[in-house]
Amino acid sequence: MRKVHKIKLKPKFAMLLKVFGILLGIFLVVFLFYCKQINDLTKLGYSKVASRTILFSFKKDYVLSVGKNESLNAAFESDDYIEENLDRYRKIDFVNQKHFISHINKMIQIGYSNSDINIIFAHGNDAAVENFLKRDKVRYLEEFFSIDYAKLDYYDRYTQYSDDTGEDEDVTVLFVNLDLDKEDYVDSTLVSSFSPDMLVNKHHHLSEKFAPYDLVDIDSKYASEDGLQSSKIAYNAYKKMSDAAEKEGYGIVINSAYRSYQDQVDLSNFYLKAYGQSYVDKYIAKPGYSEHQTGLAYDIGSRSVNVFGNSKEYEWMQENAYKYGFIRRFTTKYEYLTGFRNEPWHYRYVGEDIATYIHEHDMTLEEYWVMFLDK
Repeated sequence: MRKVHKIKLKPKFAMLLKVFGILLGIFLVVFLFYCKQINDLTKLGYSKVASRTILFSFKKDYVLSVGKNESLNAAFESDDYIEENLDRYRKIDFVNQKHFISHINKMIQIGYSNSDINIIFAHGNDAAVENFLKRDKVRYLEEFFSIDYAKLDYYDRYTQYSDDTGEDEDVTVLFVNLDLDKEDYVDSTLVSSFSPDMLVNKHHHLSEKFAPYDLVDIDSKYASEDGLQSSKIAYNAYKKMSDAAEKEGYGIVINSAYRSYQDQVDLSNFYLKAYGQSYVDKYIAKPGYSEHQTGLAYDIGSRSVNVFGNSKEYEWMQENAYKYGFIRRFTTKYEYLTGFRNEPWHYRYVGEDIATYIHEHDMTLEEYWVMFLDK
């Protein structure tokens, strides 16, 4: 039987191996402890990056006492983190902006309260906040920014309009957001995307090439003449509305629907020759500024009465149009907002939800757009 020789380490190497084993054990214990601490924080809702900063800055107990907080998470993730602002960070409502923490630091330096900071973030994106912070501290932020849809970018316009007109904050914000502090047809916004909730008026225009992507021919059953076209989504809703009116004994008909940019040019020239420039300026939308170019607007008439506003069909439309997604677009009451005279025959498709809201709240598409769509 062969004799097995045991390898005997020299004392020096044995000691080194023992020390290495002890260090490895300590490392494993520390690593497991570290992982446990990181896990505690990530389970709470903090990122791994934020959790490491929390641990190495000895703020775990503080964070655990606060609980999950997106603003704190952003602070610990950021290179702009300032420890003396820690308690301020957690009291600020989180917004997903690139310079969120650096902007908080700057606002604290300027002298804004936590409430002020939340107001500022709520009314502007990253670029708007950056621009707003170039000015001296604004003393009364609530003057305009208590209104949900007020915009940081428009602060100077708000103050100018309010000073010039004496209007209150609600009117000022509404008017400025609609660009009603500007002249009609001047510095207007180009609308390029087609949708049932699009806004076209004297401050929001379409290009010469714009046309609804779903343009279809209107059947003669529903129109007073051949060759009329419409957006398909509006036309389908109109057919349901017209059929429902007919079942109740009312006859409505489309007299005018989609008009191209060039159609509006021709129409303006016709009225210019017939009635002169003042008439055109007052009653005819400039090319690119007519809702008819969207394919979503109709001039509706009665099959039994020449003056639609005096017809039983008009009364039926007033009570029922919203159920099919249509609103009466221009009224005397709201001419100061829409910019167009009273037109009892002009109806616009916006979809059932929006039409119902506008009907129930007695408001204009302009107001709805400012409150819910202008992002």
